[in-house]
Amino acid sequence: MKKHNFSAGPSILPQEVILKSSQAILDFNDDGLSILEISHRSKAFIDVMENARALVIELLGLEGKGYKALFLQGGASSQFLMVAMNLLEKKAGYLNTGAWSNKAIKEAKNIGDIYEVASSKDANFNNIPKGYSIPSDYDYFHCTSNNTIFGTQMKSFPNSPIPMVCDMSSDIFSRVLDFTQFDLIYAGAQKNMGPAGTTLVVVKEEILGKVSRTIPAILDYNSHIAADSMYNTPPVFPVYTTMLTLEWLKNLGGLKAIEELNEKKAQVMYSEIDLNPLFKGFSVKEDRSLMNATFTLEEQKLKETFETMLKEAGISGVNGHRSVGGYRASMYNALPIDSVKALVEVMSELESKA
Repeated sequence: MKKHNFSAGPSILPQEVILKSSQAILDFNDDGLSILEISHRSKAFIDVMENARALVIELLGLEGKGYKALFLQGGASSQFLMVAMNLLEKKAGYLNTGAWSNKAIKEAKNIGDIYEVASSKDANFNNIPKGYSIPSDYDYFHCTSNNTIFGTQMKSFPNSPIPMVCDMSSDIFSRVLDFTQFDLIYAGAQKNMGPAGTTLVVVKEEILGKVSRTIPAILDYNSHIAADSMYNTPPVFPVYTTMLTLEWLKNLGGLKAIEELNEKKAQVMYSEIDLNPLFKGFSVKEDRSLMNATFTLEEQKLKETFETMLKEAGISGVNGHRSVGGYRASMYNALPIDSVKALVEVMSELESKA
């Protein structure tokens, strides 16, 4: 039986994507070769790469806006450094909303002066800071749109006077936004796009080439743009599976359709958290993530019973991060609403047993 997969990542993929990609492992395009064996220089894979990149731009509504989509390696963690390497001349501002923002700040400090424009650290990152200002003399402003560990999400973004960079690793393609407000977006694939192994970067070309340093070619976005994401051997299978996921999303109706589904899942999940006296949400209500619902069990004596019930119901991946404790239900794009209902049913049943 297929489990209800609430893993924070690597996470659930659409079933049709799993079926198509597994078939491609055996025989890609009926060509007698596995997708794991084909040359990345073959026309078959070049078509995959071009289609994947085009789908990114189309789904984000960035066609004709001067943006390039890149599929790179190294995860979002590599982008903590690459962003600074390519954009930081003197100083930059970072919004600190959790563990990943902290890591981005730490890496960027190796390149130049980094300032926190605001932070919710004093509240253990249970909210998104508000009312801060972004200095116009900084090179760029960096934020993290969704925080998997703490279950918070930016519902709106500042009107930045400087280039805005956003780590969207855990909510990319999950909702409708005006993506032209961002000058650079990056995201690891393993939550809403595909398996671990590739990293998406969407960058407005006009912001590049303005720093005085010599950038190593492998870390230079312009190198990857010039080589159409093939400066070095790309991660063929993750890019292919990401392309399939983007096709699935397009056929579903794009970002508007998936946002409606994600809002329904979140409503079902948070309603139970708020109504069931055995559970308490971690993040403040106004900043709750559509992707990651974090909550604790108020009666620890019921912990063993609850987790046994979860296992019996085929529910997987709901343990919270050690920074928060408790539980975390990650409701990425491919998670069916029936899985959310299954979890809520267990939570409700636990209340009846208490």
